[in-house]
Amino acid sequence: MAATEGGDGDIPAERHRRPAGAGDTTVEAVGKVSEALEIAERARGHLYAFHQLTGRADFALGRAVELLRDAGHHHLADRLTEGLIGRNVLAGRWTFQIVEEYDDGYYGLFRDLEREVRDELLQGRRHVYEAEMKEARRTHGRPGHEARPPEEF
Repeated sequence: MAATEGGDGDIPAERHRRPAGAGDTTVEAVGKVSEALEIAERARGHLYAFHQLTGRADFALGRAVELLRDAGHHHLADRLTEGLIGRNVLAGRWTFQIVEEYDDGYYGLFRDLEREVRDELLQGRRHVYEAEMKEARRTHGRPGHEARPPEEF
């Protein structure tokens, strides 16, 4: 069925519509909780980048130590090996342990609570706030401004 201006087919999918009884402030509040989780997701990505880059730095330093030894600079190679290679980046932790602690603690709890808020206030529906923003901003009936993909009509 093709979307038509003002027709029933050109509306958001049920999963993106506000449930009965959910007020504007509730929808906005849940949207903000989800937005905050998205920010934490980005922070998590940066944490993984930190993890990978720190590991690459350690291996690059290992190669530098080999070259220093080859060049006869054993005292500097020893200093780098003893001081930095394989060193914890935080007390007792390599970066993988930091990532695991973040995932299992703060991030895991954040994700669980965001879902709990959505479940309790919006019947678990995701992106209701954004779907309503899309409805307010799109030009109904224009190509490229459909409410949802054609296969969902």
